[in-house]
Amino acid sequence: MTDRVAVSFGNVSFAYEGVPVLEDVNLSIPEGALVSVVGPNGGGKTTLVKLMMGLLRPDEGQVRVLGGSPNRARPRVGYMPQHARHDPRFPVTVMDVVLMGRVERHWGGPYSGDDRLAAKAALAEVGLLSVADRLFDALSGGQRQRVLMARALASSPDLLILDEPTANVDVVVEARFQDILRELNRRMTIIMVSHDLGFVAEMVQEVVCVNRHVVVHPTSEITGKVIQEIYGADVRAIRHDHTRNGRHGHA
Repeated sequence: MTDRVAVSFGNVSFAYEGVPVLEDVNLSIPEGALVSVVGPNGGGKTTLVKLMMGLLRPDEGQVRVLGGSPNRARPRVGYMPQHARHDPRFPVTVMDVVLMGRVERHWGGPYSGDDRLAAKAALAEVGLLSVADRLFDALSGGQRQRVLMARALASSPDLLILDEPTANVDVVVEARFQDILRELNRRMTIIMVSHDLGFVAEMVQEVVCVNRHVVVHPTSEITGKVIQEIYGADVRAIRHDHTRNGRHGHA
């Protein structure tokens, strides 16, 4: 962890067609952090991420990513969606999918040798180099999620944003994701959108709670009362105590 800031929001507000979605958001995520974004559906999580990625512009305030504007930082940001949008009838291979992560660094024509080396390295990192030539649609759900992560890693990002990386996967795949994320966090900042508070408590040091406004909590403060304030219902959570450097104990 450093004192440098990876993502900052200064007095940011945003509305869709006059309906406020985020109001007066102040947020600072340091470089090297591993944090999670949580909140109810419609609370503004997706909008927050789109502002980070430069896909939306704030109505008020300023967003800074990796020391500059979100648009300028985009080639240094890897993004893993919750699901891949593709036509299952189209015979796209695993390698084809991962190479899509090189688009921001690719200037047309065939992919270069460097592009393919980066894609292979990303697949190796998630343990799927052996299936590079298989059809993407032939993989299991957990394997497809890891391919999407490899696509995000192919650009060699400094910031990795993950949208529900463990959605619809079993506990074995979830544990594999934990191992991968901990290793990746050694060299990049990771922001993870998740509804899985158990997974969040195991992984992150801080939780960014989004429900029109934004409040940051250490994971040790995520109690039933806090969850009720975020989601409007009392949801059971496992409590874990974390320190800022990532060491943790179970309470």
